[in-house]
Amino acid sequence: MPLPESSPRKHVHTRAIDYRGYEREDGLWDIEAHMTDIKTYKFSNNWRGEMEAGEPLHEMLLRVTIDDDFTIQDVVAVTDNSPFEMCPDITPNYKSLIGIQMGPGWRKAIRLKVGGVQGCTHLTELLFPMATVAMQTIWPLSRKRRKSEENTEQKPARRPIILDTCHAWSSDSPVVKENTPKYYTGKDKS
Repeated sequence: MPLPESSPRKHVHTRAIDYRGYEREDGLWDIEAHMTDIKTYKFSNNWRGEMEAGEPLHEMLLRVTIDDDFTIQDVVAVTDNSPFEMCPDITPNYKSLIGIQMGPGWRKAIRLKVGGVQGCTHLTELLFPMATVAMQTIWPLSRKRRKSEENTEQKPARRPIILDTCHAWSSDSPVVKENTPKYYTGKDKS
C-alpha cells in the first residue's frame, strides 16, 4: 500500500542504504551496508569544492563478519565520500567491535565502542539494523544446518536467538508454536 498523496513538493535529498548478507566459504557470514547521501542540486563544499547534483556528499561502506553465534569476527569500515577531509580517519576505530555479539544490548555496545566522537555518525547508524539483517541472512540457513547436525550428532537444540525480539516472535505467539514448538509458551501449550 503506497503512502497517501502529499502536498506539492520538490525532491531535494536522497539517502540510500543497501544491506546485503553473504554466506562465506569458511563458515562465517558477511553483512554489508552501503550508504549514500545525494542532493538534487549543485552546492559548494569547503573541502571538496563545487558539488554536482547527484554526486554523493556521503558514501560509507561497512562489512561486519560474524559467526553462527552472531559474534563479530572482523569489521571493515570505509568512507569513500565525506564533507570533511578528516572523516575517513575514524574508520579503524570500528575494529573495536570485534568480539561483540549481536543480540540483547547490541545498540548499547555499539554506542560504548564507536558512539559520539569515537566514531562516525553515519557508519555507527549503519550498524544498528545489521543485527536484523544478520538474522534474516543467517537464521534460516543456520537452522537448517543445526537440524541436520542434530539428526546426525544428537546435539540438543539451542534456543533460537529470534525469540522474544518482536510481537510475531513472542514465545507465546502462533508463529513460535508453528516454527519452534519446543520453545512455545502459550496458554494452549500441550
